Amino acid sequence: MPHATDPRILVDASSRDDAAVFQVAPERAIVATVDFFTPIVDDAYDFGRIAAANAFSDVYAMGATPLFALNLVGWPREKLPLDLLGEVLRGGADIAKAAGAFLLGGHSIDDPEPKYGMVAVGEVHPDRIITNARAQPGDVLVLTKPIGTGILTTALKRGTLTAEALAPAVTAMTTLNAGAARAALATGVHAATDVTGFGLLGHLHSLLKASGVAAEVLVASVPWFPHARELVAQGNVPGGTKRNLESLAGVVRFADGVAPEERLLLADAQTSGGLLLAVAEPAVDALVRALHREQAPIAAVIGRVLSGAAGAIAAK
Repeated sequence: MPHATDPRILVDASSRDDAAVFQVAPERAIVATVDFFTPIVDDAYDFGRIAAANAFSDVYAMGATPLFALNLVGWPREKLPLDLLGEVLRGGADIAKAAGAFLLGGHSIDDPEPKYGMVAVGEVHPDRIITNARAQPGDVLVLTKPIGTGILTTALKRGTLTAEALAPAVTAMTTLNAGAARAALATGVHAATDVTGFGLLGHLHSLLKASGVAAEVLVASVPWFPHARELVAQGNVPGGTKRNLESLAGVVRFADGVAPEERLLLADAQTSGGLLLAVAEPAVDALVRALHREQAPIAAVIGRVLSGAAGAIAAK
């Protein structure tokens, strides 16, 4: 990609952050992101809700407030009824409404495989942007949703997990990160990212590299969704999760006691995951209390930021 240089560009792709940020006035910056994917659940309405929540998550990860969204649709019109697409779009619209954002249009194409997502646009004061590039040694790492959606949805597709057993993950994936973002802003977190396709370790690596620091992850403290570990042991692992783990080979040092199933879960490709927050240790309790008040799915302390090689992770 070409590298644009302009003082109004506050965040671009160079730091692998969650969204682009462009300043339009002294006290106003626009946050923009785009995300779409193929169905990960069988229910069309839930697919729409998950895809929309996933798109807005990048806006929240920057500490921004959503303004509006545009639909992105690929649909096999000769294979799947348009009424089914209507359910997908209804799910997306309901999440946009819950986010307080206007749904203003979009674009669709005829596609052999269904795809749905959104362009999501928000706003933030330039002084209140939360990026992935300001974590500091001594910061505590806090996670706001459990891990394992890639494993669970793969098991659903293979018929080894029922829709009922997937329900807790669907609830988490359709929960907006709005409350977590408010808690982060209220307690002055140093850095944040949302945990999605590159998995917990992949997104943590990007945050650490952008910040010029290292970290340790306490594996026993990382929360998994119910059934996730046994499903990994049964071989229900998506290709993206395997590729994530392979790509981290030179970055993550696993302690001998970290089981193969745990390593895959730590790299599991997530959809509409939680926020990963780096916060100064004196503010941890206040952040956890704020997350509970905002009804975030969890508020788990999973590790610590350290001085060291930028991007390096010790999982123990």
